[in-house]
Amino acid sequence: MNLTSGYPFWLVRHGLPFDYTKLQKDVKTEVVIMGGGISGALVSYYLTQAGIENIVVDARTIGLGSTCASTALLQYEIDTPLCELQHKVGLYDAVRAYRLCDQSINTLETIAQKIKFEEFERRESLYYAAVKKDVKFLEEEFQIRKKHGFDVTLLEEDGVLNKFGFNAPNAILSAQAAQTNAYSFAHALHQFSIKKGTKVYDKTSIKKITHKKEGVTLNTDDGYTIAAKKLVYATGYESVKYIDKKIVDLNSTFVVTSEQGNDEDVPFKNKTILWSTADPYLYMRTTPDNRLLIGGRDEPFSDAAKRDSLLPEKAHDLVKDFKKLYPHIPFKPEFSWCGTFGSTIDGLPFIGEYKKLPNSYFALGFGGNGITFSLIAAEILKDIITGKKNNDIELFSLDRV
Repeated sequence: MNLTSGYPFWLVRHGLPFDYTKLQKDVKTEVVIMGGGISGALVSYYLTQAGIENIVVDARTIGLGSTCASTALLQYEIDTPLCELQHKVGLYDAVRAYRLCDQSINTLETIAQKIKFEEFERRESLYYAAVKKDVKFLEEEFQIRKKHGFDVTLLEEDGVLNKFGFNAPNAILSAQAAQTNAYSFAHALHQFSIKKGTKVYDKTSIKKITHKKEGVTLNTDDGYTIAAKKLVYATGYESVKYIDKKIVDLNSTFVVTSEQGNDEDVPFKNKTILWSTADPYLYMRTTPDNRLLIGGRDEPFSDAAKRDSLLPEKAHDLVKDFKKLYPHIPFKPEFSWCGTFGSTIDGLPFIGEYKKLPNSYFALGFGGNGITFSLIAAEILKDIITGKKNNDIELFSLDRV
């Protein structure tokens, strides 16, 4: 399926940085990971570090699915606010999910340092009220986060204007956030794992999967066989065709970046990540070469052609959204793109074993927090596969819906 359209900035900037081979022989392994994007790369990294033999296969060129379209905002906040999530999954589990996402940002930074990946930047995150009626909601959200130990500050209207230069009724400023480049991060993870002996194959399409108690067999379009003890599905929402119940709704998001600017052209204090309470919400960040990146204007996904036809109008509207906040800041669009993503009923990912398919495991980091969810998935699946107890399995289980 066509997951993206337009010209994702990360792909234009970095092109195809590494060559990967196509599978052209029968192979055996302990674990096969289907999907070579950021989710599959993190799972492979964790298994490789644990000494578990694994190979990665992807039907596309590595990173050319949803990963190259990711805006790579790393936030502990998920698409369902904490004050609402507590009513969906219970207070304990809601707080635990937020804390896991908080911790995952630190862990991702540690991994980036270990593999010598430099495009990881610490940020603050400003969650601002799009309209006055959201003031009470943000106050409630602030109180529950503060009560449970998250490093947050509530800014009133004057505080937002003085610190960030635009008008909003109020906002939550979070100290814990970061941004990265998911496309390059995935490649860096693969290259690190390859040096440890892991095999990564791209342009290797799987036409048939056979699950049995003793293991899993994958047959490629070119007639080769992969025999493994376990299979990890890490192909995002394309994996849902293997699950016999609906677990996700599909949406399209739209993104536009400006031309390259200077430091003084960036209106966000300390290049903070900005996002709003609107539904769908607007989100903003910068790039390392001082471009402004604006995303949002989400639409329910029906088909790729319809999604793609909306891109020019949506890019135009996103620039207008920015100009409403910063009418005196120049924004000359250069790259725009759109991508499809999945959202769940509670905003949480689906991670873990799927018992209807023996020896199958899923790493489905749906929602706006896909990368932090992917890190959590990698940790949980590593524990499951190595037989280590993990207390968070039920929180993200495929059986919860």
